[in-house]
Amino acid sequence: MGAIFQQVGALDEAWIRGVAAHSAPRWLDRAFRVGTHLGGATATLAIGILLVLVPGTRQIGLAALIANSASHIVAQLLKRRFLRRRPHLVCESVDPLIPIPDAWSFPSGHACAATAVAASVAMGSDPIIAIPAIGAAVVVAASRVYLRVHFVSDVLIGGVLGLAGALFGWSIVGG
Repeated sequence: MGAIFQQVGALDEAWIRGVAAHSAPRWLDRAFRVGTHLGGATATLAIGILLVLVPGTRQIGLAALIANSASHIVAQLLKRRFLRRRPHLVCESVDPLIPIPDAWSFPSGHACAATAVAASVAMGSDPIIAIPAIGAAVVVAASRVYLRVHFVSDVLIGGVLGLAGALFGWSIVGG
């Protein structure tokens, strides 16, 4: 199993170095700097609370809040178990494009929260709402790598945890 983690780590480092080596248009920098906040605690909790306050979306909001809370607990436990350092602490040529909240990278809490809320919304909504919700979660996940604060595997596992959280949330809320 250790060899697999080493291979994934090597791929992650190569990917993040490639991202850091390429410049992108300023508008993309700005878009990802703003978009990444959709996966933060303020945005994800606000979305869940707003959905709970609207009678027609109360179940979706409850599922989203449960999903976000449950997946966040697991993500934080994993961060403290694995203690994987962020890209700029592992790769000398990588500088983060936004402030770093802590030193631990795995898994991505932003990708986890964004996916937990987006998948919860998608499971309880029509495609016209579901597709943009999932799109927003993808933007958050991509932003975390683009902004050089997470490795690709961090956001992939964060997304899986968020999806598991959404399934858990809906299993409790029913629907």
